[in-house]
Amino acid sequence: MKLDELKPLEALLAADFRQIEPRLQALDKHLILRTYLNGYSLGEIDTKIWLALRGNKAAVSFIKRGSLANLARWFQFVEDNHPEIQGDIKAKDAAAKAKVAALSKAGGSYALALQNADQGVVTRFLPEPSGYLHIGHAKAALLNDYFAQTYKGTMRLRLDDTNPSKEKEEFQDAIIEDLALMGIKPDTLTYTSDYFEYLHDMCVRLIKEGHAYADDTDQETMRDERFKGIASKRRDRTVEENLRIFEEMKKGTEEGLRNCIRAKISVDNPNKAMRDPVIYRCNVDTPHHRTGTRYKVYPTYDLAAPLVDSHEGVTHALRATEYTDRNPQYQWFIDTLKLRQVHIWDFARMNFIKTFLSKRKLAKLVDTGRVWGWDDPRFPTIRGVRRRGMTVPALRDFILKQGPSRNIVTMDWTNFWASNKKEIDPIAPRHTAISQKNVVKITITGADAPAEPFTAEKPKHPKNKDVGTKNVAFSSELILDQADAKSFKVGEEITLMAWGNAIVREIGSGDPIPSLTCELNLQGDVKSTEKKVTWLSSKGQALVPAELWDFDYLITKDVLQEEDNLEDFLTPVTETVEDAWCDEASKDLKKDDIIQLERRGYYRVDKGLADWKDGEEGAKGKRLVLFCIPTGKTGSK
Repeated sequence: MKLDELKPLEALLAADFRQIEPRLQALDKHLILRTYLNGYSLGEIDTKIWLALRGNKAAVSFIKRGSLANLARWFQFVEDNHPEIQGDIKAKDAAAKAKVAALSKAGGSYALALQNADQGVVTRFLPEPSGYLHIGHAKAALLNDYFAQTYKGTMRLRLDDTNPSKEKEEFQDAIIEDLALMGIKPDTLTYTSDYFEYLHDMCVRLIKEGHAYADDTDQETMRDERFKGIASKRRDRTVEENLRIFEEMKKGTEEGLRNCIRAKISVDNPNKAMRDPVIYRCNVDTPHHRTGTRYKVYPTYDLAAPLVDSHEGVTHALRATEYTDRNPQYQWFIDTLKLRQVHIWDFARMNFIKTFLSKRKLAKLVDTGRVWGWDDPRFPTIRGVRRRGMTVPALRDFILKQGPSRNIVTMDWTNFWASNKKEIDPIAPRHTAISQKNVVKITITGADAPAEPFTAEKPKHPKNKDVGTKNVAFSSELILDQADAKSFKVGEEITLMAWGNAIVREIGSGDPIPSLTCELNLQGDVKSTEKKVTWLSSKGQALVPAELWDFDYLITKDVLQEEDNLEDFLTPVTETVEDAWCDEASKDLKKDDIIQLERRGYYRVDKGLADWKDGEEGAKGKRLVLFCIPTGKTGSK
């Protein structure tokens, strides 16, 4: 192997498994009679190739399986005898172990001993592209990614696209984008539809071996028979008849459409998931978003998950406890078809009060216009909580701290949003907003009152100078919130935040209060006043109009049961909006910026002034659109 062959080889070692396997085989062949790749001591080629391999999860996993004996021998020899080249690698390993310890200390135990991990670990995340990822999916994705990295293995993303009636390319693309947003980079991307021919052949094999049959029992009767443990009248059809009907199903004929294929497992097993589940069904009404109208029959998740997991080389299927009853079924398909074994680990899905994660129910709210879309800030989707103001680092940290425990709990949103506050508080610029409704005009008098408006440079964050500065306008004409004005008494000394004290001299008559007169007293002690109020100068700056949005839970019940009618528990009003004036410095805010409005809370910018497009509805009255971010206090939504 020559030095000039090194660069293209290194590039391939950074690629996915299918691309690097031939190169690994070439390395193995080259090492048949050699201790080192070039010469009789560790050289530049050995160092660079070993480090490239060590940094590639797919390569390490393949090498540790031992099928390439010479490559495995060389790889282990360099690891055992040349610590001088492994400084960066060991530092990364130490950091990963420290992270495990920190996460376990924070509440999530990661002390899992995955079965046969020494033979390589390949995990998979298997979402159906029938909606956007929600926080339950996020936990599954992050845990699979986490354990793949911890065991120096690989994680596969496989989109389970077996039901064209519910799936869209939009959802498929959104899943990939949301994973990237969370910092998850799968080693490979595949689709269950890639294996439709393989799954078809396996179904035919099940039928031929007497392990599956065609059934035209209507859905309601089938459900009742499965519940009561009654055998279908079609269970004893002959192999020839079952094969013939499967062919009719594939053609989408009238007879075919009446039938489905069921696995012949059990009639009355106490675990109802084992009672002859459906493994193939017809769908001629909706073209598949990848395969079009090529197929008229599609496998179910129950068949596809174990078969493709085994076929793709998955070693450990980490999935939520909602699938626990299906684990024996999963194993039955593996054993019956004599496929490579896959280990299963169940973990509890995250559940929150007044929240549902059913994609069917979420889709219903989207389709009926009850919410703005899958990224609605009231939704528990990744895009929804992000639009509400959850940061990616806080999201990752919170989910990983839950760990892979099987204990099912329903959490309040308090800790979720409290973790986010820790992330944003040190860096969120401070701004001021005054409600436009019944705004109170203040006249400032006294020796300290400015004769003319002026601006002064002030820090955007009182404790973090790196956030920058902004210009604050001062004048003898201010505006104030009505609620603050109603709390004042004549003669009372108050503090105008970021300026100084003032004494209330006059309160205009009327309800609402129209105006105030205050005498500025900059020598006053700000610590002695009970009321610290926000204000804005109405002169010396161009005030920025804004909408301040806040949101409530979508449902009124803490835990929605499967049998509950969603309509009965929907919260009648789930959003409120307040028109406000913001300081001139806010004019440069842009979408996704996170700020703190003094005395109001944290907000995410959903739309800045520059984000409005010409011709867009509402564009003539350009304004900031700000979404209130919960802080984790009791009652935060």
